[in-house]
Parts: sequence; C-alpha cells; structure tokens
Amino acid sequence: MAMTTADPKRPELGSDESIVQRVLSGERELYEVLVRRHNTRLYRAARAILRSENECEDVMQEAYVQAFAHLSQFRAEARFSTWLTRIAVHEALARRRRNQRQTEVEEPVVVITPEQEAGGRELVKMLERAIDALPDNFREVLILRTIEDMSVADTAAVLDVPEDTVKTRLFRARNQLREAIADSALAKSPAAYEFLAPRCNRIAAAVMERILKYGT
Repeated sequence: MAMTTADPKRPELGSDESIVQRVLSGERELYEVLVRRHNTRLYRAARAILRSENECEDVMQEAYVQAFAHLSQFRAEARFSTWLTRIAVHEALARRRRNQRQTEVEEPVVVITPEQEAGGRELVKMLERAIDALPDNFREVLILRTIEDMSVADTAAVLDVPEDTVKTRLFRARNQLREAIADSALAKSPAAYEFLAPRCNRIAAAVMERILKYGT
C-alpha cells in the first residue's frame, strides 16, 4: 500500500495519539504511519538486545502486531512511543531468553545487508562493534538514552528498572566505551544502527499485510 504524500510519516496528521484514535475508529490503514514513525526507535531498541538483524525485524513485526491487537488498552497518559517501545523490548528480551536456553551454541552467521554496504561507514561500524561488546544491560541503556535520545524516565519505564539504575548503567557504559574507542567516534553515535528506507518499506509492508487481515 503506497503512501500518497512525500513524507510517509505524515506530520499533517498530528500526534501519534490522535492517529491511534482514528485507527481505533476504523481507519486501519493509518497504522502504517505509526509503523513508519517508530521503525528506527524499535529497531534500535531491539538491536540493543539482539545481535541478529533478522531477529530484530521479527521482533519489530511482532511488537507492531501486538500493539495493534491491544491498541484499545493504550492510555494517553503515557506517550504512545514509550508504550510501543516497551512492547518491543519485552519481545526482544523474551527472544533472547529463549536463545540462551538453547543447549547448542552456534557461531552466528554474518550477513552483510545493502544498508550496511551504503557509504563509507567504517567509523560508525567501529562504534557499533564497541557497543555490541558491552554487557547487555549497559548496551540497552546506552542505545535507548544516547542513540535513541529517550529520557531517563522513559528508559526506566521501558526496561522496568529504577531511574537511578538507568543513570548508573549509562555512566558505566560510557566509561567502557571511552576505553575502547576515541572520543571522536562517540560524536558519530546518532548515525549508528540506521534504519534506511528499503528496510523501513519492507517492515511497513509486512506489518500492514498482517494488520489489514487482523480479525477477518
């Protein structure tokens, strides 16, 4: 389903919360706008927990479908983005726990995607490798706070930890990164874990195919 405007995130439609109300009123096709608005955040949240590109996309799809299924339970006193990210984080953590329970540990298959091939991103890839080497709980906080620029309160809510824990983990994560890479690499952090247009289109199409069939 093709969007009809130049900007697929449709800023003229207003806030996420107003779109949620329209989706609940029957305009299911508008759910694609929410998917496109939050693809990067959900990808980064899942990528903070999982190291597999394919699993990240699976987690994103499941999070969007779960959110749609429970959309009537969303309460506007919380931001939709926080509510949605929390669903994705819980799905990613559950998947990681399942993976850890497997008795066989297989060497991960490295797949170079077209998105990773785009441009000369050697410095950014160095940063991503350093972030991947962090302990899980440090990496989750670092990506949500520094790269995704979520507030301390929202990060704490998404990860179900106290705000002081978020601050402590972020402080320690930054210290570990400084030991691994030069400070100049940290300036490139907003470009880390990009979610480029081809992948965004793929996720949006897959989610909407499931959403438009939901309950039929």
